[in-house]
Amino acid sequence: MSAEFSIEADPSRDLIRIRMSGFFTQADLLEFLAARRDAHAELHCGPNQHLTLNDLREMKIQSQEMVDAFRAILADPLYRSRRLAFVVGPTLARTQLMRALDARNARCFEDRWTAEAWLHLESAEAA
Repeated sequence: MSAEFSIEADPSRDLIRIRMSGFFTQADLLEFLAARRDAHAELHCGPNQHLTLNDLREMKIQSQEMVDAFRAILADPLYRSRRLAFVVGPTLARTQLMRALDARNARCFEDRWTAEAWLHLESAEAA
């Protein structure tokens, strides 16, 4: 399965929703980065004040080259989220993800609703 992704900005909630599936190549990653840039441009919040929800349930095990590339993407301070939630299945891809996170304020969940609730938990507690 080749890579597919969607990125949707929800400016009213300072939220970026991402869905990724398949096996990524360098070309797929470049397309993803361009789409991410466009989605972030739609947000109204300040830099690094957004939340990100990324659904990886259909993601395949990635090559080491792509794991390293995703680690670099997650470390990019320009797009760093205030909170980052991943929806993942119980696969090796989850293990790869945890290695790539490098102690970010991020968690993994098995369903989208719980993940999104966690993202907004800090905002609700502060209100």
